[in-house]
Amino acid sequence: MDIHEYQAKSLLAGFGVVIPPGGVAYSPDQAVYVATELGGSHWAVKAQIHSGGRGKAGGVKLCRTYHDVAEAAQGMLGARLVTNQTGPEGKVVHRLYVEKATPFTRELYLGFVLDRKIERIRVIASAEGGMEIEDIAHEKPESIMQIEVEPAVGLQPFQARELAFGLGLNLKQVSQAVNIILGCYRAFRDLDATMVEINPLVVTKDDEVIALDAKMSFDDNALFRRPKVSEMRDPAEEDPREAQAAEHGLNYVGLAGDIGCIINGAGLAMATMDTIKYCGGEPANFLDVGGGASPERVGAAFRLVLSDRGVKVILVNIFAGINRCDWVAQGVVQAAAGLGVPLVVRLAGTNVEEGQKIIRECGLPIVTADSLMEACDKAVRLARGEH
Repeated sequence: MDIHEYQAKSLLAGFGVVIPPGGVAYSPDQAVYVATELGGSHWAVKAQIHSGGRGKAGGVKLCRTYHDVAEAAQGMLGARLVTNQTGPEGKVVHRLYVEKATPFTRELYLGFVLDRKIERIRVIASAEGGMEIEDIAHEKPESIMQIEVEPAVGLQPFQARELAFGLGLNLKQVSQAVNIILGCYRAFRDLDATMVEINPLVVTKDDEVIALDAKMSFDDNALFRRPKVSEMRDPAEEDPREAQAAEHGLNYVGLAGDIGCIINGAGLAMATMDTIKYCGGEPANFLDVGGGASPERVGAAFRLVLSDRGVKVILVNIFAGINRCDWVAQGVVQAAAGLGVPLVVRLAGTNVEEGQKIIRECGLPIVTADSLMEACDKAVRLARGEH
């Protein structure tokens, strides 16, 4: 789960990370009010969407007057912001963050990611802030410093100091940077985050080190124990199909193909998608109905897959271990009536004979298959209009 910049800053501030003062606005009038409350004569008006590259897309405006603030807010709210991360469809701006503008002399990069390969938190820092980390790695790889955190002891102060000195900071700046680095690590660890990024981390003219921007992502599976983080979810920033899937305990990821997939188990789902590709087709989604695939959950899965208008065929591939084939077959038959697109079903595992019997005797034009390869081949042929 991703959150907005202002939410990430609020969380990080609770761990001692220094941020500029700011406030959220949902209208031009609110934006001006926030600016008056902040005081001063320079403000940054920032579009709040779950994407990087907002500045280049016109999502960050520096303002010197209240009129400028109102004008910037008017231009952003309701607009569709297209960045290099949103894709051509972009994202609609529903809220803004008005922040006191902070003059700075240097931009740095600081990031924390979960490296699944080594099962460690990896800390990344660079003196080339203000750029995407991919661009930094390509253009100036020598500027990137990395530390792997030993989970038994956590990130140590000496490691944070090594990074701070490596960034070319002076003694006063180093002590502040160390506090920020350690604070970000504690936030990552204590809130079950999967990513914390501060880009840029800036050095001001007064030798202060401040997090000028912030991003955080979290492990969805741990949100049950992080209610404060869970409340920060913004459904408007997510694929509505994924939000609908979460309500029914389904794991869904939309793709660009035309073969809708309803499968139990992430491994089987990946294998099925690979086999569809091998047969020359394109999966329309990843959908894992999980181990307790009740008829109601299967029905919800069908509605979810059919909400994608590009789907030409639905492929149901169930290997029943925890659940039962006859149970799944009941859900398939209930959902298949008046489906409108061809349906291919492959069942295997517990009570498979009973499940296949239900499918055969339902009187609906359901295509059956005995193996994964056969099921995918039939689905691809039907998607092409072949019979």
